Amino acid sequence: MYIGKTEIKHGIILAPMAGITDHAFRIMCKRQGAPYMVSEMISSKALHYGDNKTAMLAAITDEEQPMALQIFGSEPEIMAEAALSLSEQFNPAAIDINMGCPVRKVVSNGEGSALMRNLPLATAVIRSVADAVKIPVTVKLRSGWDENSVNAVEAAKIAEDAGAAAVCIHGRTKTQMYRSPVDLSVIRDVKQAITIPVIGNGGIICAADALLMFRETGCDAVMVARGACGNPWIFSHIIAALENKPIYYPERREYIEAAIIHADMLVADKGFRGVCEARKHVAWYIKDMPGSAKIRHMLNSATSLDEIKTILYNYI
Repeated sequence: MYIGKTEIKHGIILAPMAGITDHAFRIMCKRQGAPYMVSEMISSKALHYGDNKTAMLAAITDEEQPMALQIFGSEPEIMAEAALSLSEQFNPAAIDINMGCPVRKVVSNGEGSALMRNLPLATAVIRSVADAVKIPVTVKLRSGWDENSVNAVEAAKIAEDAGAAAVCIHGRTKTQMYRSPVDLSVIRDVKQAITIPVIGNGGIICAADALLMFRETGCDAVMVARGACGNPWIFSHIIAALENKPIYYPERREYIEAAIIHADMLVADKGFRGVCEARKHVAWYIKDMPGSAKIRHMLNSATSLDEIKTILYNYI
């Protein structure tokens, strides 16, 4: 699959997840084979008003390429301004427009999945961004606002007409949030309705889920989100399954060693805030292990990287 001139090998993409898909997380996934990644969402309005912390979310290292930067907002001119600024400063492979975030503080401003209820405005946003940059623009959608307004096909057609190079469809509605089930038929309907590449998203927690989505929808690529939390190996698993090769499942010790590497990178990037964020990531790595509840309780009290490492080394 290609987005513009960028090849996405095996059609596998790491999803944008707010507060999760940062540099450290992306590197862990990249090292396990993630061919293409999308940043956590970046506020166009915050960029417009010169927020330095927001700009830091957009930094891309050579190891992370090819990678897209995702922006959110509802004002066409400000979205275009943000897209142009990011494309010139950070050299992303694409700009992704968020029309899928269901969080209240985002949708209450008419942004994220709220744009699924205002397709004329969504059209203006997509066209404005596509006209502003020289790189591909992609759009991440949900199936609709709720079960009575499933309009992903209409939104995808609008995105294509407005200049999008690809669309990603999360097979859940806004009101559904992240609850099961994922509606694969919506992704299939979008794939049959448009000519640009379609990326399927939702509910992929193992290689079998990815193969099912490819088979049932005909999508060009799949996007992995929470299935990668604590399990960056999911990318190598999907690749192996697609190539009909044996899947390597790490030993428990390898999970813990990976958690330590991940925590190291988080603290190097973010200092004490990285310590706080490392707690949740480490908890994901060890969630199914014996005695993990006790270890998580200990981690929640850790105030330094050394404490986290000591807890994990003792557990090993």
